[in-house]
Amino acid sequence: MKMAWRWYGEGNDSITLDHIRQIPGVEVIVWSLHDKVAGEEWEMERIQEVVEQIESKGFKADVVESVNVHDDIKIGRPTRDKYIDIYIDTIIKLSKVGVKVICYNFMPVFDWTRTDLYKELPDGSTALFYEKDAIIDDPKEMAAKILDGAGDFTMPGWEPERLAKLDELFKAYEGVTEEKLFENLKYFLERIIPVCEEYDVKMAIHPDDPPWPIFGLPRIIRSRDHIKRFLELVDSPYNGLTLCTGSLGANKLNDIPAMIREFHDRIHFAHIRNVKVFENGDFIEVSHRGKDGDVDVYEVLKAYHDNDFKGYIRPDHGRHLWGEEKYCRPGYGLYDRAMGVMYMLGIWDSLDKRREGR
Repeated sequence: MKMAWRWYGEGNDSITLDHIRQIPGVEVIVWSLHDKVAGEEWEMERIQEVVEQIESKGFKADVVESVNVHDDIKIGRPTRDKYIDIYIDTIIKLSKVGVKVICYNFMPVFDWTRTDLYKELPDGSTALFYEKDAIIDDPKEMAAKILDGAGDFTMPGWEPERLAKLDELFKAYEGVTEEKLFENLKYFLERIIPVCEEYDVKMAIHPDDPPWPIFGLPRIIRSRDHIKRFLELVDSPYNGLTLCTGSLGANKLNDIPAMIREFHDRIHFAHIRNVKVFENGDFIEVSHRGKDGDVDVYEVLKAYHDNDFKGYIRPDHGRHLWGEEKYCRPGYGLYDRAMGVMYMLGIWDSLDKRREGR
């Protein structure tokens, strides 16, 4: 596996590349042009600028997270072809600087959804929290709370410009069922995957977060059966997964190690996140240590190791420790994710030694 770290760019992240260099084992920076909204052109000069920053510190810039998909593509509007053409142009440009994997999602309206960005845990740290009963009333109230909690940081999928038009967006998605969303995703994939095959860039869809419908909106990447159907839409190794243990792990019925063993050859990017799920369906993000939550991180990594996983992996959302919530992006502090890297590498090293018979 190749250990990676998500970085939001100079001036947009409290963590610098020099900080990341001091975390043993990190080889790859996961990046994006975070000021770009879905459907906007990515200029080659901007792409090269970020890649040069990353490579100047000794990292590879192999993974982009994310190139967001315009709502017109998800809805299936006549204008979708224009936005797919722009998306294809971005894929080609990214291939020219050595990008190998693009992470994206196909969630309607909202990206990942939480109700509290700084819920306090018993140890005094804070973390992202989801209260199930709070996701039944006014989505505008929830969106305002998220944007307020984000402060000056950009939040992928939570662009203020889009969220200012929530009423319009919800109306546009009326009639978009789970079946229709699958149809629109297939249309998108049939356009882009031949280009990916030609330019050697793998697409890696991120599961829905949380893995169930919210506010009446369909979610289609949320279980083993949904993932299998997705992979069959366009049966190509370039049509693959970002398997996120935190997203899928919020539903205890999802057997994540089993999914890894079944779909390992289509997993191009792995997110390791741990969540504690409560009896009422609420959940909170916790440390990467398996015993602290309901995701068996050891068994997850063992499933990857048993299948000789050669893809990219990163610690996903961590807790905010030692007061860093005052200056870091929600879910993306330094300390807990750095400890997550070491926990993951420790497990991987022990699995290597066991395989060698030592």
